[in-house]
Amino acid sequence: MKVVLFCGGLGTRLKEYSETIPKPMVDIGYRPIMWHLMKYYASFGHTDFILCLGYRGDIIKNYFLNYNECLSNNFVLSDGGRTVHLLDHDISDWTITFVDTGLNSNIGQRLLAVREFLAGDRVFMANYADGLTDLNLEEYTQYFFAQDKIASFLCVQPPQSFHVVSVRDDNLVGSIAAAQEVDLWINGGFFIFRQEIFDYMNEGEELVVEPFQRLIAREQLIGYRHRGFWACMDTFKEKKMFDDMVARGYMPWTRPQRQNLVARRQAIGLNTHVMRVDMPKVSIHG
Repeated sequence: MKVVLFCGGLGTRLKEYSETIPKPMVDIGYRPIMWHLMKYYASFGHTDFILCLGYRGDIIKNYFLNYNECLSNNFVLSDGGRTVHLLDHDISDWTITFVDTGLNSNIGQRLLAVREFLAGDRVFMANYADGLTDLNLEEYTQYFFAQDKIASFLCVQPPQSFHVVSVRDDNLVGSIAAAQEVDLWINGGFFIFRQEIFDYMNEGEELVVEPFQRLIAREQLIGYRHRGFWACMDTFKEKKMFDDMVARGYMPWTRPQRQNLVARRQAIGLNTHVMRVDMPKVSIHG
């Protein structure tokens, strides 16, 4: 399935970075958060991406046009640094379509702007470009097809530490509880759509507002409750959280890949020292 990523917003809540680069390009470790997200989808076999560009879309284009695959792969350096043999590849099988969807467009407008690139796709995925999860995408996809509905999104419990309050008509507080202790769910993205989603959308509408209300009225929108890891990067605090996770080697959004480096080295006829550096090459379309 193709994956549409909304990566054109201004990211005003992450002003420490968004004044110079788009939020999806803020690094987690060596790579931008959107790269980690694309890598996640690719690990489940979904390698055809459509990027909905807007604010500083040139930075995203240049990043992939000048992609250094050595940063996140094992390689062999020889001939005094003149020869580099990659032992692994991470995005060489990706296809990326870059589409300018407007500087101030909302999510609904961005999705409509790439509709022509989804012609013929009965089902496709879409997502914000600033969140990561350990969701089993295969199980989620199977769930979507079994429900036979038009649209689905991930329901997650808010990771922030705040309290939910109920107030009676006389202004007396009826209850107060931590968000994690109540049955409160929020939109976590990771959408799956059938082509019919476009029949519920009008120009200028925000995706999760008017179109979703129409889907709800027709009982065509389902939520998939996920109690595992999910987090988005809206603030500097959350950026630091992701960096700390990477520093500890805890990256639940990654899937382990078995590698036989000796066999890879022998395949290219090298016996020199293997240098391990953790970070990606890209096939670009559009």
